[in-house]
Amino acid sequence: MHYFNGLAVLSVTQLSRYLKELLEADDVLQNIWVQGEISDCKTYSNGHCYFTLKDAEAQLRCVYFKNARLRSEAPELRNGMAIAASGHISYYERDGKLQLYVEYVKLVGEGALFLRFEQLKARLAAEGLFDESRKRPLPGQPAVVGIVTSPQAAALRDMLRVLRVRYPLAEVLLAPTLVQGSEAPASIAAALDLLNEHGEAEVIIIGRGGGSIEELWAFNEEIVARAIARSRIPVISGVGHETDFTIADFVADYRASTPTAAATAAVPDIADWQSDLQAKQFELTELMEAYLEDMAEKVERTQRDLQRANPSDLLDRRRQQLDDTAEFLQMRLQHILSLRVERLSGMAPVSYTHLRAHETDSYLVCRLLL
Repeated sequence: MHYFNGLAVLSVTQLSRYLKELLEADDVLQNIWVQGEISDCKTYSNGHCYFTLKDAEAQLRCVYFKNARLRSEAPELRNGMAIAASGHISYYERDGKLQLYVEYVKLVGEGALFLRFEQLKARLAAEGLFDESRKRPLPGQPAVVGIVTSPQAAALRDMLRVLRVRYPLAEVLLAPTLVQGSEAPASIAAALDLLNEHGEAEVIIIGRGGGSIEELWAFNEEIVARAIARSRIPVISGVGHETDFTIADFVADYRASTPTAAATAAVPDIADWQSDLQAKQFELTELMEAYLEDMAEKVERTQRDLQRANPSDLLDRRRQQLDDTAEFLQMRLQHILSLRVERLSGMAPVSYTHLRAHETDSYLVCRLLL
């Protein structure tokens, strides 16, 4: 070993081993719990998992070997999860890093709630509660809208405003309930059952405004999911904001991103009706005007045809044609008879008389034909 000014000069390896020995000799560091948020999480094909545990001011590299993961039956770790990890601290000489060798992982805070959420979601999905085939269509023009929320909630005021503006024809039934806290899930389920027993509502909105995952958690409880599933009346969920998803959203017949959106989905917009009626009125007016113009043209065309084909004028023309024809025939017959008379002038009188009779008969026949 070398010395400088009375101090030992250590190699990197010697220092690394010294640090490792110090850490492993500390009983506190050999059985310790550390809480933080997971980042840079990677799980390799051999089953080993590496991640960083961090908080606002520091970070610690962690190693979670396959055997330890199997023993602790830990959930799959992902970035952003909040956990408490137990294990021992040591120094990884090759990389010169202080590391926590994890033996057990426990989800905490939102991480624990997230695990509960995923487990319940998987179980209810397996039962078919999320199937599209069981979801009922919303009524187009509900006479009565049921609302399950807190009477003091700002969300209620927003929903009432939307309902009043969009469809003032609807009556609103409020089933007051708690929307957060340990008693809220049972309260929400009871309110849903009450509206079903009452029977007048044609659609039900359940919801509340935004909040933390803990504040919205009542809508992730199984008792609420079961109440929605057994409701005979279609249910619209409107919980939190666009990015918030609850178990109630998956079970409900329709999921709206916010309470305001839920009210919008529940009723039609009477302004759209008015616009549609105006459009229909304009369309009918155009059709009527086109029809009347067409009929006027047909009447004018018929009048012109009648004028051109007046029955009285037609008969007069036909009579004139017949008279002209009769006159022509009479003159023709007389001419023919005259020729015959000239040819037969040398014959006996009886024969002439006979022809004269025939001439008279021919003339009579012509007149009769006219």
